[in-house]
Amino acid sequence: MGTSELSASRTVARTVLIVVAVLIALYLIYLLRKPLGWLFIATFLAVALAGPVNFLQRRMKRGFAITLVYLGLLAVPVALGALMVPPLVNGASDLAEEAPSYAGDVTEFVNEKQRLRDLDADYDLTGTLREQAARLPSKIGGAAGTLRDFGLGLVNSIFALVTILILTAFMLGGGRRWIAQGLRYLPEDRAERMERVLRRSAAAVGNYVAGALAQATLAGILSFVLLSILGVPFAAPLSLIIFFLDLIPLVGATIGAIAVGVVTLFTSFPTATIVWVVWSIVYQQVENNLIQPQIQKRAVSINPFLVIVAVLFGSSLLGVLGALVAVPVAASIQIAAREYLDLRGIVPRRPASDELPPPDDPPSPLPDAGEPGPAPA
Repeated sequence: MGTSELSASRTVARTVLIVVAVLIALYLIYLLRKPLGWLFIATFLAVALAGPVNFLQRRMKRGFAITLVYLGLLAVPVALGALMVPPLVNGASDLAEEAPSYAGDVTEFVNEKQRLRDLDADYDLTGTLREQAARLPSKIGGAAGTLRDFGLGLVNSIFALVTILILTAFMLGGGRRWIAQGLRYLPEDRAERMERVLRRSAAAVGNYVAGALAQATLAGILSFVLLSILGVPFAAPLSLIIFFLDLIPLVGATIGAIAVGVVTLFTSFPTATIVWVVWSIVYQQVENNLIQPQIQKRAVSINPFLVIVAVLFGSSLLGVLGALVAVPVAASIQIAAREYLDLRGIVPRRPASDELPPPDDPPSPLPDAGEPGPAPA
């Protein structure tokens, strides 16, 4: 066997081994997708909580700072539960008792409208509504069973939550030291660039979280004001629901608006419902296309167009989790790309122009063959 044939055989064998190794790695990632997902969430939480921890560390030891941040983080759901659960339970009980009365109000409203009377005569809508409303109090027990099953499922998820929080605590405590030790194995210039990329990416994640909280706070406050004006009960708990769901890009605000819209059906119908639906549609368009891109542009220095594209891609790939982390991931990719271009010495040929000429401008006329052109400089 000649030298060329031996070299070709080694190349083929090396390629086959690489392909097999990649397939094995992908299969292992698939098997470990759940703990890897927990690790990814823990990393995101650690980076997001690093800002408050670093702020408190200036006044106390880092361990105490992490403990205080964790206590504050765990106190949030407890306080929200104490604020929201009692009025929601009482409201559900009142709704079951008043459902027949509400059904009668709807029947009276339908009878006042000719078109609705025709539909009711054809399909007996109000009769069906009264029948279901009469059955609602007897279904409270079934609803309680559903809530019990939901509670059992929630308990089964506690292990995952505790694991994620423990991983996050370890990362907050020793993450910087681990990164510093790992960078020691790289050349000095490359380690400096890698450290700069990681630092800027962490800042982008922290700024993104702050921007998302600001956006959700604005949505919650405006919702509370509108619900209070409309006289909708439980305005504060409903506004908190809007706040938390608004943290989910694109779809969260819609889900929250639908949930609140259902509540308005039983208060000042149809005025409150119509006002809420119109306001929700207008505000969501403004938020998705103006408020969110502008906030995130200033938070992570990404073009608003890329913010929307990143959220769309992230939600398509990983659902809600992908939508939540899409913007900081896009910011990290942008930071890494800039460092790579700087490392390779790749720069634009000229400064980018803010305005391009219109595409339909006619080209400048060339001089006739018999006329002399401009004299060279």
